[in-house]
Amino acid sequence: MLELVDSHCHLDVEQFDQDRAAMIERAFTAGVRAMVVPGIRMPDMPRVLALAEGYPQIYIGVGVHPHEAHNWTPDDAATLREWAKHPKVVAIGEIGLDHYYPEPPRDVQHRVMVEQVRLAGELGKPIIVHDRDAHGEVFDLMKAHLDPQAGGVMHCFSGSYEFALECIKLGLVISFAGSVTFKNAHNLQEAAAKLPLDKILIETDSPYLAPVPHRGKRNEPSNVAEVARKLAELQGVPVEEVARITSANARRLFRLPS
Repeated sequence: MLELVDSHCHLDVEQFDQDRAAMIERAFTAGVRAMVVPGIRMPDMPRVLALAEGYPQIYIGVGVHPHEAHNWTPDDAATLREWAKHPKVVAIGEIGLDHYYPEPPRDVQHRVMVEQVRLAGELGKPIIVHDRDAHGEVFDLMKAHLDPQAGGVMHCFSGSYEFALECIKLGLVISFAGSVTFKNAHNLQEAAAKLPLDKILIETDSPYLAPVPHRGKRNEPSNVAEVARKLAELQGVPVEEVARITSANARRLFRLPS
């Protein structure tokens, strides 16, 4: 059986309310040995933390997603700093920029991202980066403020091979989700084929972006094996090698126990 790490999955969302325990058990049965659940909204963090406390294989990030940047308050950084002391908190995130929608305003998103990137550096925690239609601006902010020793991950990577190389130079790793299995994802597949495996993570971004052959259905962590299989195909290596190396990469970045 493959042993895998799902480096990004939203296990706390309402789509899993009816069968959360069974879904998590399916992941364990499928060989998923660790899962990282990113934070999105400040009010949700206690619930996410309680989920992690209930399962030894679940870890979390704490942070404010760019969609929630307009709700950021002056007290939030101090609250995140306190939550980050918990042993199950392994990252600051999900943070970043999202310009697919016009709101929140770009200047608000920029300010909230920068505050959280700086906080991660102070704490020595890696960041989980959300980047949608904002490659250049995300890169510039990280170049200016990211602590390369803390590092981070470009979650659900959507850029080119060349952009991935520039992110790696900043101390980041690249995470591929189910979108890499999509028929027309040529740029993603080129990046996944060319990047060194020691700079790659895999994820599901559950419940979103279900990989082929589950596209269009609710995604869940057990499907991370399909991402590993696609990477193995693109790189021309056994899927067991992809599972082993990407799992080791995730454990190293997030300081997870072996």
